[in-house]
Amino acid sequence: MSCRMRSALVAALLAVSAVAVADGAAKPEAPVVAPAATAASPDAARQRQLLTLLKQDCGSCHGMRLTGGLGPALTSEALRTKPAASLVATIVSGRPGTAMPPWRRFVSEAEAEWLVARLLTGATDGSP
Repeated sequence: MSCRMRSALVAALLAVSAVAVADGAAKPEAPVVAPAATAASPDAARQRQLLTLLKQDCGSCHGMRLTGGLGPALTSEALRTKPAASLVATIVSGRPGTAMPPWRRFVSEAEAEWLVARLLTGATDGSP
């Protein structure tokens, strides 16, 4: 494993750990801001695919309306205090010891960032 891959893995694991720790920690006063759109934002067709994946695949555990189920709610209100980087790491790397699998085979980190931005703003209605 290259040094860069090891560094990325360590960063992802630390971010996932931060989410677990933050779940029981005091909530920050200000909401966490969604990551800005990057030059690597997916094209419109891929955005539609990602929103379908969010509703169907993520919705199978997080509820079809993303209000919770086996997994926690993914509404903007439920996620507003969560660091965006930790949410991205959770999507890409999963959460060991839970039912949350890694989605890196299906979603790139840039696509996960795009999804997190949509989740944090509540813009998950299906229109890119």
